Amino acid sequence: LQGIFVLGLPYAILHSGYSGLFLIVLAAVLCCYTGKILITCLYEENEDGQLVRVRDTYEDIANVCCRKLSPNLGGIVVNVTQVMELIMTCILYLVVSGNLLLHSFPYVPMTEKTWSVIAFITLLPCVFIKTLKIVSKLSQLCSLVHFIILFVVMTYCLTQIHQWSWAKFKLSIEFEDFLISIGVIIFSYTSQIFLPTLEGNMRKPGEFRCMLNWTHFFACVLKTTFALTAFLTWGEETKEVITDNLPSFLQTLVNLCLLTKALLSYPLPFFAATEIVYACISRGNYSNYSSPLFALGLRGSFLLLTLLMSMFIPHFALLMGLTGSITGAAMTFLLPSLFHLKLKWKKLSFSEKCADISVFILGFLCSLAGIVCSIRGLLKVFGEG
Repeated sequence: LQGIFVLGLPYAILHSGYSGLFLIVLAAVLCCYTGKILITCLYEENEDGQLVRVRDTYEDIANVCCRKLSPNLGGIVVNVTQVMELIMTCILYLVVSGNLLLHSFPYVPMTEKTWSVIAFITLLPCVFIKTLKIVSKLSQLCSLVHFIILFVVMTYCLTQIHQWSWAKFKLSIEFEDFLISIGVIIFSYTSQIFLPTLEGNMRKPGEFRCMLNWTHFFACVLKTTFALTAFLTWGEETKEVITDNLPSFLQTLVNLCLLTKALLSYPLPFFAATEIVYACISRGNYSNYSSPLFALGLRGSFLLLTLLMSMFIPHFALLMGLTGSITGAAMTFLLPSLFHLKLKWKKLSFSEKCADISVFILGFLCSLAGIVCSIRGLLKVFGEG
């Protein structure tokens, strides 16, 4: 919930004004809600009226909902969508790592692609990750580094408090810029892909809803505070990535912290993507596919794929935006609300049905807006080329 996207929030506030602050809160509420209803779809009541976990994954939920059309259609769609988004996320971390290394050591005569290869080499041990426990340890370190980054930026902002002015907030906004801001804000909260696995590995699954409430609450407070203090410090000069606004002596330090965060963030989506593909392949119980050597080869292939795509796909950021607008909105808003309506329709109150339908419509509009903006950006780039 506190990814690299957070560093773009002040820029989103620049283009959305006061409405951006409202969007940060609204996005937290909506993403928390869809996370809860997604997990609800994993459970059914038994004969004694007790809730029993009868499904384990997002794929299981999709298969049940689409079984009248095809037994495996829903699972295939969900798995393809998940893997696409996870791979794109991994590639983004490699691209970011190469860019950060380039700007941290400008005096070294190396290209951004070469730096990406160096970052890739440090990630080679990922092929040996077999359990979520290792990933969770790396994620803890990632969170620690992230808080260091936020602390440095916010401390500097507080030293400039004498320059703050609420007059910097816009009352009028450009519609297209506002749409981009919506995408940045909403997708800084997305975590639905990981929730079924997370809930299934909790020591006390009954506390999941409480955990989700508190994590989204604190994420919302932190995002709002960070975006507000940074924007009030730089106003109209706020850059897309707020660390670019820092003085040079702090910028290098923060860039190296960001590099560490990007590298520590990589294992989670990488592990999730390879586990999904490995589970799909080995489901046929073929002995060749269930061997440790095959799993190692699969993880190695995925690792190499992310490097090649990060180096050779032009205009990756715009393609990432296009893919994210489709897969991100689908996994976060569209599918959870649809599945919840399908599986729990008879047990839902009128207000709950209205909430699910509203979330679906909002998710569809956000996705459509993101797709249009990304395609326009791609056409503009290719037109100039």
